[in-house]
Formats: sequence, C-alpha cells, structure tokens
Amino acid sequence: MAAAKNADQDEFEVDPFAPRRNPDLVGHEAAENILLDAWNSGRLPHAWLFTGPKGIGKATLAYRFARFVLAQSVDFDADAGQDALFADPEPVASGLAISENHPTYLQMSQAAHPGLRVIERSVDDKTKRMRGEIVVGDVRQAIKVFNVTAEGASWRVTIVDCADDMNVNAANALLKTLEEPPARGLLILVAHNPGRLLPTIRSRCRTLALKPLSDRDVAAMIAARNPEAEQGAVQALAHLADGSPGRAFDLMESGGPALYEDLAGMLKELPHSNVAELHKFADRICRRGNEGAFDTFISLLGWWLTRMIRHGAIGTAVPEIIQGDADVAARLIARRSLEQWIEVWEKISRLAAQADNLYLDRKQVLFNVFSILEKAARA
Repeated sequence: MAAAKNADQDEFEVDPFAPRRNPDLVGHEAAENILLDAWNSGRLPHAWLFTGPKGIGKATLAYRFARFVLAQSVDFDADAGQDALFADPEPVASGLAISENHPTYLQMSQAAHPGLRVIERSVDDKTKRMRGEIVVGDVRQAIKVFNVTAEGASWRVTIVDCADDMNVNAANALLKTLEEPPARGLLILVAHNPGRLLPTIRSRCRTLALKPLSDRDVAAMIAARNPEAEQGAVQALAHLADGSPGRAFDLMESGGPALYEDLAGMLKELPHSNVAELHKFADRICRRGNEGAFDTFISLLGWWLTRMIRHGAIGTAVPEIIQGDADVAARLIARRSLEQWIEVWEKISRLAAQADNLYLDRKQVLFNVFSILEKAARA
C-alpha cells in the first residue's frame, strides 16, 4: 500500500535537509531521551504533541521518532542485507537514530513507507493551489492507515505537520482517532501554536516542548550547510534566526541579512523617514515577482519590534546584531510605553495580514507601516 502523496512531496527530491530525509538532530538531546525512555518503558503513549517555535526541529524529530518506531518492526543487518520481523519492542540503549541504509529510512525518505502517513495542507483540485488549512479529507485519507495492518510493519504512524493548520472539521476527525487509539498506532502532532488546538486534542496527547537552539548551534548548522560563508555573516544570521535553524535557512535564501541592514538603516532615521529612499526601497521589494522580499522584510520588522518589547519588559538592553541597531532600540523604547509599542506591533501585524488576505497594494502597505512607526517614534 503506497503512501499518500501531496503537492509538497517533491521536496524530498530536491532538499536533502527536508525533515523526512534529515538524519541529523541538533540541540534536542533531552527530548530524544524522553522519547527513548517512553519506548523502553513498554508503555509508549499513543499520541504526542511536539511544541515550540517554528523551524527549531520539531518535524525533524517527528520523522526521526517515526523512523525509529517503524524500524523496530525490522531487524536490519546492513552488512548482510537481511531483515526479519519480530513482534515485541526491545529496549534500545541510546538514541533514536537508525542507519541511512536501513530499509525503513530509505522508504521514508521517498515517502513510500507502508506504515506511515503524513497529514499536511494539500492542493485544492479546483483551484490547483495549496490550501490555507488542513481539511477533513486530508485527515480521513491519512488515518486509514490505522484500519489495516501495514505490510512489513507492525507499527503504523501518522505525523500531522503542522497541527495548527487543521480546520475545525479536520480537528474533530482526528479527535475520533485520539479517543479510540489503535493498537500499535502512533500519532505525532507538530504544533507551532498549540493554543490553537482543541483542548480535547491537547488533553489526549503527551506534550513534548522543544526549546529554541542556542546561537552557537544555529551558527554551526549554517556553517555546515555553507562552509564558505564568512564568520561574521554566519553569526549575524544566527542572531536573526532567534534559535530557529529553519528561520535561518529561510532568511539566507530570501536575502534576509541584507534586508535587515536596510531595515536597521531606515529605523535609524525615525521619526523622519527619507521619503525618496523609501520609495526606491518599496519599488524594489514590492515589484511583481519579488513578493518574498516584502514578506521577509515585514517578518523581520515584526520580529525586531517583538524583541525590543521583550527586552524592554524585562529591563535589559537589546543585543546588537549589526552596528547601531541596539542603540535604535534603546532610543525608541524610551519614547513610548510598552503598551503603546504593543499597539504598534498589533497594527503592523494586522496590515501585514491584510496585505496577504485582501491582496492590498504592498507598496502602500509599506508606507502605512512607516507612517505608524514615525508617529510612534515622535517624543
């Protein structure tokens, strides 16, 4: 029985670091040990909820755990090329990693393991575009794996990535499976914002909270993927990533470091923006075909404001990423109360959401954003 496919499935063919293929897990040894202890106890919970910020490795851990569990159905000798089924779980001394030559690893890397299903946003047959949410059909199709015995696997696993994307009907369909868990069935839910999930779903899962990685770990991952990158650039990108390797790689691909320098330069000018330069900048990042630059810039601005507010709330200085940006934060946080800066952040967040959902003119949105910032920056 072949694994169900979706529009994102081709990612494993072009991205060797995609979670379904990534053999490495960095910075989450404690979480891995919790999962291993649960397995060795012989009383593995049937449902897990992996929480934490986006891009820190939750999906990588989910696939790693799924590979481990499914591989316990197959005792594989890589040298002899032999595999044999056994029925009962056996204690494992350390780690969830399995050989990249293991048949389970190879099948999962090609989205072809008979005991695994992945629930994620799919393509709408009518519009031919990726849906904005996980719909009930996505869930019902995937959980069919629990209704049959998969060939070559005594365990069956479903990963929901990410659970935040489920609409109400999809969540209720999944809840039925959680209420009546199948024997040797495992559900792994990945959630960036678990508060969006139904309380009844959260209550039926064992929660495993993952923390952001250290700047050192993120920098090491960036350097490993880009060995020719300059050390200063790597460190700046690690700071911008805020503990999320996924965010670091997204910023790297979208020109995030350069856009952050642009942002820092414009923030230094507040409350008097250079209108001519702002026009030039808006023309560059808002032109057709360059939508990603606008999204990255707005994301960096929202992150910068959040960081400024967070440090202002605890009374600490904002760490410097590039020369002068910490001084800008200190100057602006002194101009308004925390409540007022939170209002600024909320207004800009709403504008950004409207730009996406209502297809507003992005250049005008950018000017509105800086109008809000200019007003807030006046003493």
